[in-house]
Amino acid sequence: MTTTFDSKATLETILNHRSIRKFRDQPIDPTTFELLIQAAMAGSSSGFLQSASIIRVTEPALRADIRRICADAQQAKDGEKYGHPYVERCAELLIFCMDNHRHQTLVPTAQIDWTEVTLVGAIDSAIMAQNLLLAAESMGLGGVYLGSIRNDISRMGALLKLPQGVVPLFGMALGYPDQDPAMRPRLPMAVVLSTNHYQPADKAALDTYNQTVADYYQARGQSHADWVQTIESYLDKPVRPDVLTYLNRQGYAKR
Repeated sequence: MTTTFDSKATLETILNHRSIRKFRDQPIDPTTFELLIQAAMAGSSSGFLQSASIIRVTEPALRADIRRICADAQQAKDGEKYGHPYVERCAELLIFCMDNHRHQTLVPTAQIDWTEVTLVGAIDSAIMAQNLLLAAESMGLGGVYLGSIRNDISRMGALLKLPQGVVPLFGMALGYPDQDPAMRPRLPMAVVLSTNHYQPADKAALDTYNQTVADYYQARGQSHADWVQTIESYLDKPVRPDVLTYLNRQGYAKR
C-alpha cells in the first residue's frame, strides 16, 4: 500500500534549499515531528550498524547553554546579548550524535577506536540529518545546521550527559520560516564533477566563481566578502583543535 503525504516533490525541495535562521512562533505538531524522525531513521546506514542518535533539546536553560557554545562569545547585532538566537527560539533543536554506545552494550569487545568507525558514525549521522531536513523542507518547514556546537565539544558532551561511545557532531534548528533568504551560489558543476579520475579545478573557473560569490554578498551589503575570504576565515587558523582529544576520550580515532 502506498502512503501519500502533504509534501513537495523531491527535486523541487532539494533545488530550493536555503538555510533558515528566523522562525515563526509556531510549534511543530507531534504527528509531523514523528514523521520527520521516521524519515531520518529511513536513511541508509553503513554496514547496517545504525551508528547515529538524535537528542531533542526542549529545556530552555539547556538551549541557552548550547546557544552560548554556538555563539562562541561573539557579540551579536540588533541588541542581542550574543549571537545564534534561533538556537533558543526554533520550534525544535536537534543534536545529531555518532553513537556506538549501544553496540558496546551488546558486544563489549566491539572495537570502536578505529578511524574507519569514526567515519562510519559521521556518515550515518549526516545521512540521517539530511533525510530529516529534506523531509522537513518538503512539508513547509526550514532549518539550519549547527556545526558550531563543536566550538566546545567537551562542554556539549557534558551538557547532554553523553557516555563513552557517543559524540555530538552537529545540531539542527528547525521550525516554520519567518524569512525568505536568497540561495547562495554553488560551485559550477564542472568544478565539482570529474569523470573516471580526479580533475583538479581550473583556476580561472574558481576565480569566476569567487567573483560570483562576491557579487552575491555585494548585493546584500557585504562589500568585502567572497569565497576566498570564507576559506581563509575557516581554514587559515587552527580548526577546533580540541575535537580529536574529545574523540579519543570517547573511544574514537585512536588508530
